[in-house]
Amino acid sequence: MSDQLTLSAEARERNGKGASRALRNSGRVPAVIYGNNEDPASIHIEEKLLMKALHTGHFMNSVIMIEVGGKEVRTLAKDVAFHPVTDRPLHADFLRIGEHTEVHVEVPVHFIDEDTSPGMKRGAVLNIVRHELELVCDAALIPEDIKISLAGLDVGASIHISHVQLPAGAKSAITDRDFTIATLVAPSGLKSAEGDTTKAEG
Repeated sequence: MSDQLTLSAEARERNGKGASRALRNSGRVPAVIYGNNEDPASIHIEEKLLMKALHTGHFMNSVIMIEVGGKEVRTLAKDVAFHPVTDRPLHADFLRIGEHTEVHVEVPVHFIDEDTSPGMKRGAVLNIVRHELELVCDAALIPEDIKISLAGLDVGASIHISHVQLPAGAKSAITDRDFTIATLVAPSGLKSAEGDTTKAEG
């Protein structure tokens, strides 16, 4: 299960561009918490704390507890806007959720068992089409990653979502097609060698 993150925040008393600029100049990032049939709450977060959370690698697919005004609000990060030049965070959006709300998240894919793949032993290149999977699952059971085994796969093999064992309670958000996640592609040297063999046989 993905780790839970915690962020301390303070309520924003003023909104608008000028107020947001003043917050950023003081090392704070303006943000908003919305959803769950409640009014939006304007907050601000210390930029260093937000950057530390962003660098965990699972910020966008973890439950984030935001501490504001002596209360904890359970959220998911929905968007972070960055400055196009400095890459500093300019604004963040958080969605309120219940403890067992069904949520839509993007979970990173990790490939394992390369050493038991005939194709990888022959020098195949793993062409990853999707580095993340869009999943629908319980907010309390968000997986940290999805491990996909390459065991037994040879050159030319394709891995589709139907081949993946998803954790209990999780399902693909894309249901209208059996999409490709990765393929094992022959390296150029192997292709040319097989081509030469075919010519010789012909």
